[in-house]
Amino acid sequence: MAYRLFADLLVAVHLAFVLFVVFGGGLAFWRRWMPFVHLPAAIWGVYIELSGRVCPLTPLEVHFRERGGQAGYAGGFVDHYLIPLLYPPGLTRDMQVQLGFAVALLNLLLYGALLWRIRRSKGQGLGGES
Repeated sequence: MAYRLFADLLVAVHLAFVLFVVFGGGLAFWRRWMPFVHLPAAIWGVYIELSGRVCPLTPLEVHFRERGGQAGYAGGFVDHYLIPLLYPPGLTRDMQVQLGFAVALLNLLLYGALLWRIRRSKGQGLGGES
């Protein structure tokens, strides 16, 4: 029973991490230190998607499921849990690469907007209308 609980808890943590990778750049508007936490996570998430590798949390979750008497699964966390929610069955490598680039682009846009906001506020603070 404990292994099943560990597996479920790991899925929740994994999902939270994926959401943080995708949307965490927006938190930088709220806390200035957030990019120091988010950027490494985003780089890792993009790397995993573009390289086609499996996140280390996935085999750990499968291990806990098997130890808890449940069936494991092949593939990655995104393939198993998120893609069925977001896309029809049949994830291709091209789709996975597109997801990686979409996450990278979203975060580039968010951080670009943050830098623009910081530069604009510094310009106004100096008495200029930049």
